[in-house]
Amino acid sequence: MSVDSQALQQPVEVKKESRRESAFSRIAKYSGGRIVSLFITVVIGVYLTILIANMGGYVDQIRKGQIRDNLYARLGNDQTYKQLPESEKKTYADALIELEEKRLGLDQPFILRSLRFLWDALSMNLGRAQFMSSDTGSRQVRLIITERLGTTLLLMGTANLFLFFSSILIALGLSRSYGSFLDRFFIALSPTSAMPAWFYGIFLILIFAAVLKILPFGGMIDSPPPKTTIGYALNVLKHLILPASSLFISSFFSSVYNWRTFFLIFSSEDYVEMAKAKGLTDQMVQRRYILRPTLPTIITSFSLLLIGMWTGAIITETVFTWPGLGQVTYQAIGFNDTAVIVGTTIIFAYLLALTVFLLDFFYALVDPRVKLGGSQQRS
Repeated sequence: MSVDSQALQQPVEVKKESRRESAFSRIAKYSGGRIVSLFITVVIGVYLTILIANMGGYVDQIRKGQIRDNLYARLGNDQTYKQLPESEKKTYADALIELEEKRLGLDQPFILRSLRFLWDALSMNLGRAQFMSSDTGSRQVRLIITERLGTTLLLMGTANLFLFFSSILIALGLSRSYGSFLDRFFIALSPTSAMPAWFYGIFLILIFAAVLKILPFGGMIDSPPPKTTIGYALNVLKHLILPASSLFISSFFSSVYNWRTFFLIFSSEDYVEMAKAKGLTDQMVQRRYILRPTLPTIITSFSLLLIGMWTGAIITETVFTWPGLGQVTYQAIGFNDTAVIVGTTIIFAYLLALTVFLLDFFYALVDPRVKLGGSQQRS
């Protein structure tokens, strides 16, 4: 290679390297901005949860009463306390109550307690639960939540994966057979998706558990559990069928109807007719010219559906006694355990923020016109 050709190639390589650096810096800036904005949203939501869960300080008054009741119950069995003069008993008990309130921070103003609780919640440093405990007997809020997080992800992930892929495949098929009996059948059943998942869960339990007796009423594993790994996995799968099916059925028909409508709209475009005129197969036309342009809209619709499922997991898991975050949240509300309520809320908030954050990157993967952090889109 001559000196002149090397001199001409160097500016080209420098230009390519600068483009890579520009794209990387643009993506980094965009990602940083999205993370900050989503984090602010999470902070506001968690702080509002703290205010609501604590009822403006009313729960703290309840906790003070519980501290006093528990202390007097414990002192009732204390022989040393019984031997004290009556005049000293109250002073001794008040001193112990004051120490316990200071340990819990109940002697500070509510605004300071709430801000401190906010920081602890965001860092998942929520201390000990008041009434609840984990499966291993620990009362650490972090352990109570992390033990149940995996089971919720298993249930939601299974239901949503089946929902996403089956809805797309059936919607594509219906768009090719517009006006057929099957098309009208799915349109007629689309309003059934207005019912929540737990509504269908009750009927599934009645049919398959109470009447047919082929599936369990609830839970995640039989008692005693199977000893082999394969037997354990199959047993979990058997318990997973009904709750996953209720989540699936509650959104299946509306998803098929909505996405079938998108496919029909795009199938009437001129470039689709041109592709058909070139002699391309129906499968290739569906995949390249109908499915791909609609994927951003489908992903948006699916992400919103996923967010709705996250928030509806509380009642669904409770109906099936599925040991996930939803059931923990329901129990925490019943016990008025503020730390666990805030802990489950922050986990759900993080999961929702992660869903929204990843949505933009999926846009860039399925649609080359989208540039992360770019100010314009190429048509």
